[in-house]
Amino acid sequence: MLMYSIGTTAKLTGLSPYTLRYYDKVGLTPFVKRDAQGRRRFDSDGLDSLALITCLKQTGMPLEEIRQFVSWCAEGDQTLGERLALFEAQKREVTAQIHQSLLNLQKVDHKIATYKKAQQAGSEAAVDCDQIPKLTLDELLAQVQAYEVQQFRKNP
Repeated sequence: MLMYSIGTTAKLTGLSPYTLRYYDKVGLTPFVKRDAQGRRRFDSDGLDSLALITCLKQTGMPLEEIRQFVSWCAEGDQTLGERLALFEAQKREVTAQIHQSLLNLQKVDHKIATYKKAQQAGSEAAVDCDQIPKLTLDELLAQVQAYEVQQFRKNP
């Protein structure tokens, strides 16, 4: 089985060696092995676990909840219900974050359009900059999808 040093693991995951040591210290990485000299070693399953920990952290899950999840994993199948409930709650959090980001994107797009019109007219006073159109979530998602398609065409 291929084992990775903390430095290699840091490069592969984008996490600093300090962060990897901290995660180990606070109990997020019970899967970390040690070599004969006591140095941390990570296998491919450990890298997958770190990727999930990073995902959960990036979605705003507190480290204490991630630690609880890791603990539940170690306990086995009797905690499947708890893990499912945790992920369902986190999905609701992420959905709320996406919705807020879409609203923010709508405001930014509106300001871009306003400033383009003002630039064409030669004055900001010539355009109505206060009226932000209200879009539904589906309309916002359609805008994001159109944006992604446009970006993909630019950078295939």
